[in-house]
Amino acid sequence: MRFKPVIRIIDYKAGNAPSVMHAAEHLGYEAAFAHTPQDLDTATHIILPGVGSAKATMDSLRELELQGVLEDAVMQRGVLFLGICVGMQILFEHSEEEDASCLGWLKGRVVKFDVSEVRVPQMGWNRVSFIKDTPVESPRESYFYFVNSYYARPECKSDLWAESDYNGPFAAAVCRDNIYGAQFHVEKSGKAGLALLNSFLSLRNGESTC
Repeated sequence: MRFKPVIRIIDYKAGNAPSVMHAAEHLGYEAAFAHTPQDLDTATHIILPGVGSAKATMDSLRELELQGVLEDAVMQRGVLFLGICVGMQILFEHSEEEDASCLGWLKGRVVKFDVSEVRVPQMGWNRVSFIKDTPVESPRESYFYFVNSYYARPECKSDLWAESDYNGPFAAAVCRDNIYGAQFHVEKSGKAGLALLNSFLSLRNGESTC
C-alpha cells in the first residue's frame, strides 16, 4: 500500500501558506492548512512557511495556541517538520529582529546582514552548497530563491545542512533528526525547490534522522 502522508501547512497572518500549498498540490500531494491545535493531531509532516518577522511569527503561533502542540508533535512524537525562511529562523533560540525569543529547538541565534556591506534584504537567486547528507535528497550545488534580511548562526556545526554566500558564508539550510529548515523559499525555487520539497514529503517517520 502506497504511503500517504498527512501534510499540514501552518497558516498564520505573516505566513506564505497558499504558495506552499500550491507547490505541494503541484507535486500531487493532498495537504491542508492548520489553524487550530487539533489540525496537527494526525499530521505526519508539518510545514511552517515564513514571510515577515520572527516576532510576528512567534506571536501568531501563540495567538493560534499552536506553539505547545507544535513542540509536542515535533519534539516528542517525531513528526517531520520543515521550516521555510522565517520558519527556519525561529527554530533557533533568539533573533535580533525585534529582539524576539524563538522556539529554541536548535542552539544558535539569528542576526542581520551587515547593511554597510550588502543590500538588505537579499532578494533573488543564490547558489546553495549542500555539505551534509540527509534523508532529504539534495543536489551538491544548485540555485534557490532567497528573500531575507537576517540569517541563522547555528551553534552546533552538525546542524548545518547547506551554505550560501552573501558577503561571506551563511546557513542556507539546517537539519537535526526530524527537523529541517531552509532559509530559501523552496516553493519559489523552480525544479530544485520542488525536488527538495518532494523528497521531504515522501519521507516516512523513522526514516528521517539526519
